[in-house]
Amino acid sequence: MRRLAAVVLVLGSCAWAAAQAPPPVQNADALARALQQRYQTIADFSADFVHTYRGGVLRTQTRERGTVKIKKPGKMRWVYTAPEPKEFVSDGVKIYSHIPQDRQVRVSPVPADSDAATPALFLAGDVTASITASIVESPVAGAVGLKLTPKKPEPQYEYFVVATSQPGLQIRALATHDLQGGDSVITFVNLKENQGISDKEFVFRIPKGADVITNGTGNQ
Repeated sequence: MRRLAAVVLVLGSCAWAAAQAPPPVQNADALARALQQRYQTIADFSADFVHTYRGGVLRTQTRERGTVKIKKPGKMRWVYTAPEPKEFVSDGVKIYSHIPQDRQVRVSPVPADSDAATPALFLAGDVTASITASIVESPVAGAVGLKLTPKKPEPQYEYFVVATSQPGLQIRALATHDLQGGDSVITFVNLKENQGISDKEFVFRIPKGADVITNGTGNQ
């Protein structure tokens, strides 16, 4: 569960869509800058998603689906609906990870800016200092893949890939390759941006009877 939560939050930290349709960009550094500029115009974002993960010695694959809502700064709600329900919510201060069948809620603080992963720094505008960009094959058809590799080691992943439409710079998918050799891909459909999503959408209420796990300790 911890690995899944980390993957969701890493990918979610760079999920957005373009409000306008700029011309195609093929140079990797120029594309990275263009994506950042487009992200700066997006206050909130929602979509349906499919999340696949392939990893382990046998390269087994899982496939899940659900909905996501994101609002700057730092608010996210990932609701997995199939094959089993689970939820990951950030209210901008704390992150809540909940799998109903476990009857547990894990609570952790949102990382400070100084502890933020490369995707967060990428969106903040620190491109050349933090990542190396290159054009690669997209994880989904009909898009351009932008591979972003951190210049300093990250604890959760080796690199991530942003798949964008051309022209338009709409995010079609986000992928990470983790340090254990696993590949996680989240593809988006029904993308909507700047809808004025309420902060109430990112309030998490602890389910009755759930054990709350904070910093490795459990409390009812």
